[in-house]
Amino acid sequence: MSEGDDGPDRPGYAVAWSGGKDSTLSYHRARQQGYPVSHLLTVYEGNTDRTRFHGVRRELIEEQADSLGLEPVLESTHPRDFEDAFGAALDRLVEAGVAGVIFGNVHLDDVREWYESRVTAHDLEHVEPLWGDPPRRLLREFLSAGYRTLICSVNLEAGRPEWLGRELDGSLAAELESEPHVDCCGEHGEYHSFAWDGPLFDRPVEFRRGEEVEIEGHRLLDLLPPGEDGDDGDAGPEPTHSGKDGDAS
Repeated sequence: MSEGDDGPDRPGYAVAWSGGKDSTLSYHRARQQGYPVSHLLTVYEGNTDRTRFHGVRRELIEEQADSLGLEPVLESTHPRDFEDAFGAALDRLVEAGVAGVIFGNVHLDDVREWYESRVTAHDLEHVEPLWGDPPRRLLREFLSAGYRTLICSVNLEAGRPEWLGRELDGSLAAELESEPHVDCCGEHGEYHSFAWDGPLFDRPVEFRRGEEVEIEGHRLLDLLPPGEDGDDGDAGPEPTHSGKDGDAS
């Protein structure tokens, strides 16, 4: 269940949200460390209504925010570029009185520096709860905390297409850890994930499985809001289920 906030007098923080496990774990750790998280920040592609690389639909990001009890701050690219859309989101956070932004970066210096320079330029605090920890430890912490996620996107040059659509459980984690040229957290974009349940979710996020598509060298599993037409419309890992750029996996 989602925890209540830490009181009206403390400024809130936003979590940069891709929809996947690293965003979720960064939020989880931030709450453990006492950060009062109040907002969820996502930049999605305006021409597809999805997050880039993950391919998660805006509607499902909004459902995640609702289940987590966070205020969504969503901005889209096209015709704007990512930097302009991200800047617009930061402007909105400043207007809302937010104190800082929490990210799920692990060990890519250039990615961290890009976000940190823009966040601090808005006089916001830049927070990295996962930074520098071994990917294996982070992956196991995510699973042991009781969160659930599935792989919704695979980079066909860096990952394996057979991972697509599988729930990221202990068995798959062991496979990822045994791959010699794979970051088991997907930090180099090998795969991306969609988290739908766990301790900070008030309820599981419902979705249905649609068709698989290939976009920009990635194979994506189209995850559909309940009741929306897809290809086969198979349920998620369980019937009627519930089912990073944010470039986090």
